[in-house]
Amino acid sequence: MNTDALNPVTTQTWSNGRHVVRCVNAIRETPDVLTFCFMAEQPVMFFFKPGQFVTLELEINGEQIFRSYTISSAPSVPYSFSITVKRVPGGVVSNWLHEHMDVGVELAVHGPVGQFNCIDFPNEKMLMLSGGVGITPVMSMARWFFDTNADVDMVFVHSARTPRDIIYQRELENMAARISNFKLNLVCEKQESGQSWGGYRGFFNHAMLDMMAPDFMEREIFCCGPTPYMRAVKNMLEHLGFDMKHYHEESFGATPLDVKEEVAEFAEQAQEDADAIMASDMLRVDFSSTGKSVQIVPGETVHAAAAKLGLHIPKACGMGICGTCKVMKVSGDVEMSHNGGITDEDVAEGYILSCCSVPQGDVVVEY
Repeated sequence: MNTDALNPVTTQTWSNGRHVVRCVNAIRETPDVLTFCFMAEQPVMFFFKPGQFVTLELEINGEQIFRSYTISSAPSVPYSFSITVKRVPGGVVSNWLHEHMDVGVELAVHGPVGQFNCIDFPNEKMLMLSGGVGITPVMSMARWFFDTNADVDMVFVHSARTPRDIIYQRELENMAARISNFKLNLVCEKQESGQSWGGYRGFFNHAMLDMMAPDFMEREIFCCGPTPYMRAVKNMLEHLGFDMKHYHEESFGATPLDVKEEVAEFAEQAQEDADAIMASDMLRVDFSSTGKSVQIVPGETVHAAAAKLGLHIPKACGMGICGTCKVMKVSGDVEMSHNGGITDEDVAEGYILSCCSVPQGDVVVEY
């Protein structure tokens, strides 16, 4: 046995940035869901806040694509991390991963980042609500509390389409059987022919909530799932008078088509407005590494400035969530409206997210 790889002197600690990892396992969870486990060639301790996510950097059909996925494993198993992916009909990335992500395949990941996590919002009592593959961030939280023997009263509620679509069912049942502070509740929309099911049926509702967590008003609530599911949960809690300061939800993914069209229309209008603005009102953005510069209209982002020069700063979400478009600001001021994709430490060092950073004057960026 080669013990050198276990030498703590050679072990690195994960930090937000770009890292090359390789797939070491692919686990079938349900007929259309796989969990992919990754490790680094050089030992890395993958510490992160349970609930955070990474962004995969992939090349599919000759095109570079970025996609964000929640880390489904817990930092209590530190030498690897996992993502759980549902195959989506027509989904370019999910289908590619299911068909091509085999043991030994290497790829680059960016992260970890994300404000949706159980570390920043501590509470002795938590309610974890999930639908479908939205179970991944709350599963990471539950695994963390389970592994660390945390004194946290957890009520875990997961909604699935049918019994065979319940992700991590055996592990969840094992956790519920082994510790008294983990209450498991599974809800299935329906059951198909030949399936047996004795649990909750239909859609998660107020009556179920009262039976599962009658003290939900006292709990920190973490919710993740399809948009209609999260909207229904949020509306229900607001109607019941829940203090929404203790409600947290996660949602990210590819930009919807209607948003893309709206952005395109905005960009077209912005160009028309730009033509009418005097040169004295324009701002200058310099990219020091490539020696290129461009003038932009006030209100445009650093990322838009780069695109005008044909400079491709990688990005996945376009909303300041994934952290992929992080660049170093050498000088100048920007207004950055991000959604958790960058740490306070990175900001202090001078980094910005180009997709959501709007220059307030002339700016120099290292790219």
